[in-house]
Amino acid sequence: MRYFLRFLLIPSIVGWLLGGCSEKIEPKPTTYSQLLTGTEKKSWKMVSLQVFDSGTGSGVIPVNQSGIDPCIYDDLITFYANAEHKLEASEGATKCSSSASDIYLTDSWDLVNANATLAFYIPVLDGKYLATVKTLTATVLTVELYFGDIDASYRFTFNSVTTK
Repeated sequence: MRYFLRFLLIPSIVGWLLGGCSEKIEPKPTTYSQLLTGTEKKSWKMVSLQVFDSGTGSGVIPVNQSGIDPCIYDDLITFYANAEHKLEASEGATKCSSSASDIYLTDSWDLVNANATLAFYIPVLDGKYLATVKTLTATVLTVELYFGDIDASYRFTFNSVTTK
């Protein structure tokens, strides 16, 4: 009887007590929307662009060497993680007008995972466009706009600058 208690019953009880207390932790994968918005909001700044004409690329052009006015290319785009998919465009370090407010546009964004498209405002083009997402990580967003009638596309790369 002693052997029964020592070798079978005691290890069984200890195993049951220790095994029953563990909680299975299941990781929650980050979604594309979370990469774009963070948990509350995330701001992005354009850092480079490329032009493709009939399939021939220009190479990566840093936006500060592109000839685009600094008051435009340093603007920030902030994507919000709310139900309305709020988007704000705000002045960067260089303002276009001293009397301009920091936030000059409030709009919305739409991300479709099935075909990797993102509809959002692009400051250097001064409009809302439907772009194909080429890269989306926690710190880099690259989108491409294709214009079939002229067989050309523009690829823009943004880096995240703030996250909440």
